Amino acid sequence: MFDFAPEHADDKATLYADLRAAALAVTEGETDAIANMANVAALVWHYLPDLNWAGFYRLIGDELVLGPFQGKAACIRIPLGKGVCGTAAQTRETQCVADVHAFPGHIACDAASASEIVVPLVHDGGLLAVLDLDSPLPARFDAEDIAGLEALCAAIAPALVG
Repeated sequence: MFDFAPEHADDKATLYADLRAAALAVTEGETDAIANMANVAALVWHYLPDLNWAGFYRLIGDELVLGPFQGKAACIRIPLGKGVCGTAAQTRETQCVADVHAFPGHIACDAASASEIVVPLVHDGGLLAVLDLDSPLPARFDAEDIAGLEALCAAIAPALVG
C-alpha cells in the first residue's frame, strides 16, 4: 500500500507532504474516527524518524483519553491543562518542547522521552483530540515539524469526527 522508507527523508517539507497524502488516502471514505486515528498513528510512526511514541489522545468530556498509538503503553487519562498534551488541548496551540524534563508539570509516561510535540486537532471550532509525538532525542522537533504536523492535523481532522 505505502512504502514506509520515504525517499525524501532528508527533505522535511516533501516528507510531510508525502505523509499527509498517505494519511488522506487511508482515511478517505472511512467514517470511523478510531480506525482513522489508528492508521494515521501507524503512518506517522513509520514515516518520521527518531520517535519512541506516536499517537492520539481524544477529548472525552473534560479530559484527554488515550487513543490509538504506536510505542510503549501510555498514560490513559490526562486532565486539560496538565502536562504537554493537556496544555496543547487547553490552549489549542501546538506545544513543541525541546526538553520535557524542563516543562512544568510534564507527565512522564516513558522515561526515555527527551522531547515532545503535541498538535491539537480542531474541527468546526471544536477540539477533537491531540496528536502526541515523543522522541528520545533532545530538541528532536523544529519549525518544519510544527508546520508539517499542523498541516497533517488540519487535513485529517474531518476524518476524526466521531
